[in-house]
Amino acid sequence: MDNQIVDLYLSNPKVKKDWQDFLTSLNITNFSANEVDQIDYTIGIYNGDDLVATGSVAGNVLKYIGVCNKGVTTGSRFNAIVSELVNRQFANHVYHLFVFTKLKYSDSFQHIGFSELVHSDEAAFLETGSPDVHDFLAEIPRVDNQDDKQVAGIVMNANPFTLGHRYLVERAAKQNDLVYVFVVNTDASLFSTAERFQLVKDGTADLDNVIVVNGGDYMVSYVTFPAYFLASPDHAVTYQTTLDARIFRNVIAPALNIKVRYVGSEPLSRTTNIYNEVLTRELPPAVEVKVIDRHQTLTGDQQVITATQVRQFIKNGETSSLTAFVPETTARFIQNHLTTLQKRIQEGMNIDGN
Repeated sequence: MDNQIVDLYLSNPKVKKDWQDFLTSLNITNFSANEVDQIDYTIGIYNGDDLVATGSVAGNVLKYIGVCNKGVTTGSRFNAIVSELVNRQFANHVYHLFVFTKLKYSDSFQHIGFSELVHSDEAAFLETGSPDVHDFLAEIPRVDNQDDKQVAGIVMNANPFTLGHRYLVERAAKQNDLVYVFVVNTDASLFSTAERFQLVKDGTADLDNVIVVNGGDYMVSYVTFPAYFLASPDHAVTYQTTLDARIFRNVIAPALNIKVRYVGSEPLSRTTNIYNEVLTRELPPAVEVKVIDRHQTLTGDQQVITATQVRQFIKNGETSSLTAFVPETTARFIQNHLTTLQKRIQEGMNIDGN
């Protein structure tokens, strides 16, 4: 069995402990449930009783790649682990893969066909296969003479699309020639990606200079940036959103001539507040960040409009309360699909958070 690739079953406490101890020896130490529970499978290589290489897959992301750096077989073991993971994913018809890795390993991945999207002081984010980021950008609609236009970007989960989201888009539309609204691509929310995308399109249909785009794997995706969606330590949120911000600054914005990004102020969500702080630190001067104060209801008590409150209305069946919080298009969708939405909540869909 020495130096052969084997499956590691992390449900076995001893196997999991050996795996964690090995990765910890390589200074890979984030074993939060948020990260580990997403793993689909894990492989490893043993030398005698000692684990000397490992790698895991979660969705289309390679994670926890670690190779013992002692001895002359480090390179071949690294290649063996990554090649096995890539081949298994291809066999599962997953042809587009990402990897998070320590910055010092970025070159090794690039040598075997990965392209680095961005890196920070400690980490790198790479991809291989297709459709890649160039394909993603090529499919985004453009307007004539876009390089001469004032172009803005907004990224939103819109779970669901509220009057607060609408207010943010309206402000951007008035101040710019063109506004891209990128809808976060995740089905970890009460409303599916397809539903949220349609709600944003319907809720902004009268704004001629707004283009709604699916954010794909490059905008706070649940698969690639889980800390944003799950209760996570601040450092994990900061680490992931820093990479996300740099993808937007270095890859997305230049391709579309986006010079300003709009965000809503965040008095209620710790995670989104951290994200806003990271954006404000990372995007300028290439991309200006405009923070717009949260919109409030126009009723007497003037509450801050949040999608969280709307989801609570759905849970409680308070459809009469929706009018002050969401556009008519969103309210109509909720009323038409109330039973389905409530069933998702009853089956355990988390309605807290972002």
